[in-house]
Amino acid sequence: MNHAAAARFLLAVCFLVLFFNGGARFAIGLLLHPMAHDLQWSRSTLSLNVTVFMVLSACALPLVGRLVDRFGAGAVLGTAVLVSALGLAAMSFMERPWEALLLYGVVFALGSAGTSVTPIGVLLSRWYPHRMGMANSIAISGMGVGQLLVIAVLAAQLTAFGWRGSFLALGVATLVCVLPLVVAAGRSERPAPASARSPGPPVPPAAGGRAGTLREALASNRLRLLLVIYAVCGFQDFLVATHVVAFALDEGVDRLLAGNMLAFMGLTGLGGVLLAGVLNDRFGPVFPTALCFALRIVVSALVLASREPEAIVGAALLYGATFWITAPLAVVFAREVSAIALLGTVSGLITMVHHAAGGIGAFAGAWTFDVHGSYTHAFAAMLVLSVVALGLTVLLARQTAR
Repeated sequence: MNHAAAARFLLAVCFLVLFFNGGARFAIGLLLHPMAHDLQWSRSTLSLNVTVFMVLSACALPLVGRLVDRFGAGAVLGTAVLVSALGLAAMSFMERPWEALLLYGVVFALGSAGTSVTPIGVLLSRWYPHRMGMANSIAISGMGVGQLLVIAVLAAQLTAFGWRGSFLALGVATLVCVLPLVVAAGRSERPAPASARSPGPPVPPAAGGRAGTLREALASNRLRLLLVIYAVCGFQDFLVATHVVAFALDEGVDRLLAGNMLAFMGLTGLGGVLLAGVLNDRFGPVFPTALCFALRIVVSALVLASREPEAIVGAALLYGATFWITAPLAVVFAREVSAIALLGTVSGLITMVHHAAGGIGAFAGAWTFDVHGSYTHAFAAMLVLSVVALGLTVLLARQTAR
């Protein structure tokens, strides 16, 4: 296989990996309501599994990046796909909270970390060093498509399969559809000089004030701002993804519409992530990040102002457009902050903070519901955090200008 064909094949495999990663990860938002009803567990108990999942998968990301550097993306992705499939399939047999915590919060978390944006971003940055934004956007759009198609199929079959059959189907599909292609991609993976991978001038290893060591990167005010911004983003993302279907059902939205609403959020997310790639390549990563939080201010205000089904569905779809905007930008921001040798570690650190905060957001949404009987306080917090994150993004832009 020549280099151009290998690059396209790797991009396609990355898309497929994230397709199943996104579909499986966001399935909990669809299955939360029937699981809580069937098992007679509180939403806080179930959401605690999401919190552990997010925190553990987040903490594993820097290690995943190092493993990719050492053993290659093929070996890491293949192992992670297998672990993810086993964790998902085993969820169909669980009966007790500790089993859910182990299977979803630990096993699936480790598999998800190994098939996440971080190893994909590092891999693609080597093959598309001058088109990182667009290459990562194309791959990450797989998460939006996966959220759309996987959730739509599960929602349509939920009555027949139940939540247990849904988890089993996800595990089997991941194993059968993804693992063979990842193994094939691993065999075709090979290092190539930057000049052979992409047109344009060579990328310097460290220039323009980029940190050459992890200590230097952590001392950067720019990286600190990024970590706070991505923490806010993650908190909001997984609060919404985990609870939006339950929230819609609580407010009287039709059950089928509520389930498909999460799926169609993946469709609007697909448009958002592709737009992020275009805007990044033209204006840099700060502009699409600011746009993301500006839209979230509108969404939070809309939900607080009206609980009509039309308003809820419209707000959900608009929020969906922001789901993946910051994901392909993490490796771009990391490239601005650090040298190539630190790309996996720094991008993993940024994504780690995003996911860890996401776990807190998932639990915070459940806790506010259990205490207050509604999600009003959660959406009020989202509005305040969106305003704060937009202000920090503007500050980030001013630092860039200097």
